[in-house]
Amino acid sequence: MTGRLILIAMALACFGFALRRGIPTGQRALRETRDNLIRIMPMMLVAMPMATFLAELVPSDIASGWLGPDSGISGLLVASFAGGLIPGGPYASFPLVLTFLKAGAGPAQMVALITGWAVLAFHRVVMWEVPVLGFRFALVRTLSSIALPLLAGLIAEALLPLFPHLLAGR
Repeated sequence: MTGRLILIAMALACFGFALRRGIPTGQRALRETRDNLIRIMPMMLVAMPMATFLAELVPSDIASGWLGPDSGISGLLVASFAGGLIPGGPYASFPLVLTFLKAGAGPAQMVALITGWAVLAFHRVVMWEVPVLGFRFALVRTLSSIALPLLAGLIAEALLPLFPHLLAGR
């Protein structure tokens, strides 16, 4: 609840700053907000039920075995690599993470998965980086960042005791 209130306050503050630039700027901001909501809501209306349905279908022993909180470094590595293989945007990846969490995956492993999705994104490397920036650049960028998902998972594992409400599902 507090997080939502903070986001609402931040949105209202940003709208206030837009209004300070003039009524037309505020109106344009509201129009773009409406257009973004119209574009995003259909995807969310499909993605969230999909995550709920998948959570019922994913066997908890698979999620907790491969990606569970006690899977250790191997679970973080699997999650890191799997995250790099997930194509698409947040509408595909976040419901998938929610599904794994509900099925027994560990929070640190899901941090590694999301970081792998954001940083590695092997589909993006093949489709965009290599053709646009060249193979050498894509290789150097990928190799220089390949350890980041594992590192994020390890840091999350160290921070989890500070957030006991995240451990309640264990």
